[in-house]
Amino acid sequence: MESTLLAQRFREVLLNGTWIANTNFKDQLQDLDWETATTRIGNLNTIALLAQHIHYYINGINQVFHGGTLDIRDKYSFDFPPITSQTDWENFLERFFNDAETFASKVAQMNEVQLKQFFVDEKYGSYQRNIDAMIEHAYYHLGQITLIKKLVLSR
Repeated sequence: MESTLLAQRFREVLLNGTWIANTNFKDQLQDLDWETATTRIGNLNTIALLAQHIHYYINGINQVFHGGTLDIRDKYSFDFPPITSQTDWENFLERFFNDAETFASKVAQMNEVQLKQFFVDEKYGSYQRNIDAMIEHAYYHLGQITLIKKLVLSR
């Protein structure tokens, strides 16, 4: 079933895969302390900010999956309270990974008809298109996180 494969691909980039990038968000983030995650290199985004950015979209789509409205906006996708302690970082990671699993579980439960339905509005395309976009968006930022992590740790 297509939904099961989509859920698996989503889990691969966020939680447990190594097939495409030989890593995933959880592998890259779980061993970092908050200071490393929030270290800025030049004008690049921090690791924490990129992870929060992806989480923002996961949460926004989860809200729709649970019958809510689509409230996320690109202009707010990098606006987050600062992470200022290890507890803040660990709490964020727990929410991030739990919400990613919720997303994957909802995707796995979708049938073929729902995957082809419009996501909120015709202008956004189908559910499947938006799930694919979330996976691609996550890989894009995973690559950035991997490189920034190498830069921060080599200082």
